[in-house]
Amino acid sequence: MTLSRRGLLGLAGAAGAAGALGAGTRETGARGAGALGAGARAAGVADGRVRTGFERLAADGYAVLAGQRVGVVTNPTGITADARHLVDVLHADAADGHFDLVAVFGPEHGFRGTAQAGGSEGAGRDPATGLPVYDTYGKSGQGLADVFTAAGVDTVVFDIQDVGARFYTYIWTLYDCMRAAALAGKAVVVLDRPNPVGARRAAGPVLQRPYASFVGREPIALAHGMTAGELAGLFAGEFLRGAGAAPRLEVVRMAGWRRESFFEETGLPWVPPSPNMPTPGTALAYAGTCLFEGTNLSEGRGTTTPFELIGAEGVDRKWAEAANALELPGVWFREAYFTPSFSKYAGKTCGGVRLLVHDREAFDPVRAGIGLLVTARQVWSGFAWRSDQWIDRLTGSDRVRRMVDAGAGVEEIAGDWAAGLAGFAAAREQYLLYP
Repeated sequence: MTLSRRGLLGLAGAAGAAGALGAGTRETGARGAGALGAGARAAGVADGRVRTGFERLAADGYAVLAGQRVGVVTNPTGITADARHLVDVLHADAADGHFDLVAVFGPEHGFRGTAQAGGSEGAGRDPATGLPVYDTYGKSGQGLADVFTAAGVDTVVFDIQDVGARFYTYIWTLYDCMRAAALAGKAVVVLDRPNPVGARRAAGPVLQRPYASFVGREPIALAHGMTAGELAGLFAGEFLRGAGAAPRLEVVRMAGWRRESFFEETGLPWVPPSPNMPTPGTALAYAGTCLFEGTNLSEGRGTTTPFELIGAEGVDRKWAEAANALELPGVWFREAYFTPSFSKYAGKTCGGVRLLVHDREAFDPVRAGIGLLVTARQVWSGFAWRSDQWIDRLTGSDRVRRMVDAGAGVEEIAGDWAAGLAGFAAAREQYLLYP
């Protein structure tokens, strides 16, 4: 079989220049989109790579932050092209007096990224800069607004690498920060970064509001196909409408990123956004295989390839055979065995499957995840949903769970969400910022 140009054999070069601006965004970098700010080094930067929102902010002399007391919501992914953290760069550049950096806000996993899923690092002081670090995890609404007020900020800057899935919580940290900033009378500036799995289309079921939680606040598709900056525009335009509901918002766009680009094509360094997201390949599978958090199977936490390995004690080769028989585009399923070091089945040998994506353009992670749920239930008598029905929060309703239990196939299940997905895709179009 011939592998796709976006498959296992290699990657194309970086994408070309970004297209026209959408409303509510800032075309920074008039003095040269490739330039770096006073606190950033240009050495070793390859021509043709993507310039992040932060780089363009710095290249514009931090004009959007002029005269502001600034707090930054970020984590280890908030880095420059030469792998320095933007808090360190902002702290150095603030010495010029154009703005005042006064606080850092840590999301799930923490500012330095040391906490596992469902945890944070708490409050403290950054030893490198001396800045106070506030814990935002678990805070929203007026409680988070009070944190911004106590920190004394005028503007909240958001710069975190997302992975393109509705249940990855950083986009809801952004949403919560936008709501809280509106309540506190603060502005929000989003420094955009690539969607690492490409963003040509949205995929999967759209959340139904009765199932809203921190893994999905509002009705968007499971694989949203947007950047954080684009989502900020959608949040403001679709969900935070009304007097005082949305903050003053600026999105500082990237340059050189196109929707079909995968992360390896950007020329940017990859930093794991969370402890179990080690590579862009992990992110590619995540929107489908994270659904196994809602089951009694391991989603590969505690291995070196989480979300690419799925299994449990007692599963054998029949699962890989059944999954391959579905002939899902762009992916093969290999029989695999593994022993997690923590999380489900820690220290026990599990049988299961390893996903091998051979054509990233054709691969649909959500359909792959549904296919694995359908076949796991068919071939393994021990299959069970988590007792708290967490799968319903992940998929956004009880429809997937009920249809899998009723013996529906992948196409029937995907057909059930088609109308909702089409509606989201239409609404999404007006907020897209890149070609």
